[in-house]
Amino acid sequence: MAGKVALVTGGMGGLGTAMCRALAQDGMTVVANCLPGFPPMNEWLARMRAEGFNIHAAEGDVSDFDSCAAMVQKIEAEIGPVDVLVNNAGITRDTVLRKMEKTQWDAVLSTNLDSLFNVTRQVIEGMATRGWGRIINMASVNGVKGQLGQANYSAAKAGVLGFTKAVAQEVIKKGVTVNAIAPGYIATEMVMAIKPEVREQIVATIPMGRFGQPEEIGHLVSFLASDKAAYMTGATFNINGGLHMC
Repeated sequence: MAGKVALVTGGMGGLGTAMCRALAQDGMTVVANCLPGFPPMNEWLARMRAEGFNIHAAEGDVSDFDSCAAMVQKIEAEIGPVDVLVNNAGITRDTVLRKMEKTQWDAVLSTNLDSLFNVTRQVIEGMATRGWGRIINMASVNGVKGQLGQANYSAAKAGVLGFTKAVAQEVIKKGVTVNAIAPGYIATEMVMAIKPEVREQIVATIPMGRFGQPEEIGHLVSFLASDKAAYMTGATFNINGGLHMC
């Protein structure tokens, strides 16, 4: 995979960092997207360099089409065309529907679902023209089964699955694969910051009896980005410790 350029949206978060590391270890030139003016960006880049990863940063608001267009144009001009896209950026604004504000709905749908169009639209034509590409979309177990208090998040992540299947059919003969990953509960810093007693309650619902590790998601992204997964497209890969089987 040496010479390939990979763009990971939300690349400086817990899952995004694991994905960036995995793709860099495969020899790719990795670009981590973050919001413009993201305060810890330089600190994150320095940490990656200290670990031996020369990862690039790309500032852009994935909820804004024009911002994504400018971001990808800059990447292509300075680094090269994007061969692998991981649509990972996402947020939560949890509350039951009867208390949910329109702003909470809009924020989650624009960041978690509209972003797939905003970013993918910038790179898919180039992938198809070159005859090779990998698009990996991050869904969620809660987009597969639903979750109380997450009507916005579950709707967005279910939309990710439909988007994945539709776009996969459009480029299936162009050497481009489009797949989705639906993680369960993963031990990111955000999850591990939850009160221990609450974490224990969550783990008790997982048949495997533990949280997933970010690196396990990174390994799956690495596999789907490789030629080893060339015959897989339009698929959803559930990685949730048995929390939901389908």
